[in-house]
Amino acid sequence: METHTAAEILASLGHESRLAIFRLLVEAGPQGIHATAIGEKLGIANATLSFHLAHLSRVGLIKGERESRFIHYSTEYATMDELIAFLTQNCCQGGQCLPQAASVTTIAKRRDGSVR
Repeated sequence: METHTAAEILASLGHESRLAIFRLLVEAGPQGIHATAIGEKLGIANATLSFHLAHLSRVGLIKGERESRFIHYSTEYATMDELIAFLTQNCCQGGQCLPQAASVTTIAKRRDGSVR
């Protein structure tokens, strides 16, 4: 991941509502949630929610798929994975300074499920 891309993604998460939306979608798992449910759970008006969802989609953190007259949103886990790897790459010169992140030291380990 390039520094510019990481900066754009982090900037998008720098807004309280977008961070709440992203965390809700991460919790929901790969099946995701309909936009209406996101708005209801977080108490965000439809127009504002659409703006934030579009922003998160534009930076590649989430994706939306139309289902009938609703849009179903889910996390783009590959983007999240790349961002985490970018942020922790060569951390502490390979030392174990981040005990909560020790299990996610490489993209390969996270993707193959060998470390949880």
